Amino acid sequence: MKEENKNKTKWLHLRLSSAEHEQLQKLFRKSTCRKMSDFARKNLLQKPVILRYRNESLDDLMTELILLRKDLNGIGNNFNQAVKKLHTLRQIPEFKHWLAITELEKKILFNAINSIKKNIENLSKKWLQS
Repeated sequence: MKEENKNKTKWLHLRLSSAEHEQLQKLFRKSTCRKMSDFARKNLLQKPVILRYRNESLDDLMTELILLRKDLNGIGNNFNQAVKKLHTLRQIPEFKHWLAITELEKKILFNAINSIKKNIENLSKKWLQS
């Protein structure tokens, strides 16, 4: 059997006004086509064109998650600074006991912060890919 030659050898030249070109560019950017020629060919041949879809309601969520990540970083930094300062007060026995307890709480807090940060990053990556 002879295979059909799928190489594109024919040219179609097309003139557009600036407004038409801009409209075509906007539609192309909304599509998943990688090349303008693919996008134009699909439209001319009335084939389906897949458009990117972005759920704009999640933009607010992403803004809040970014602020939350910044707040978590600030909380972690402040907590770390407080613990470092308390380490200088080792001569008082009450602080030694408090430091031991605080170190454990610090580890728990930082694990929780890191877990939240990873979840935010994963959500961000998924959102930015869609």
